[in-house]
Amino acid sequence: EVQLVESGGGLVQSGGSLRLSCAASGFTFATHDMNWVRQAPEKGPEWASAINSNGARIYYADSVKGRFTISRDNAKNTLYLEMDSLEPEDTAVYYCATGPGPTNPNFRIGSWGRGTQVIVSS
Repeated sequence: EVQLVESGGGLVQSGGSLRLSCAASGFTFATHDMNWVRQAPEKGPEWASAINSNGARIYYADSVKGRFTISRDNAKNTLYLEMDSLEPEDTAVYYCATGPGPTNPNFRIGSWGRGTQVIVSS
């Protein structure tokens, strides 16, 4: 069974930083593209970032580009999202998900985690 467990969320002031982690199990993590997707209160999901299987290709939504950094450690089966210069608009539940992401012609978001809550106060 594919399992994705996000952690690292919390409350942070505007301008602050958080580092999210996603622990993966139940599949061969090192061969899968991965994504971060977020969902703000009372809004639909918004794709934020993607990384290919070996980390050589990385993509960001315009809304987070320049502020967020996606990375992965295949030896640890873990996906990361470093979030800097956070703003209240970044408040959302953040999910990791298997890919390929929307920048790939074979776009097919697969399994999702349960998410971790990020709240940015002003």
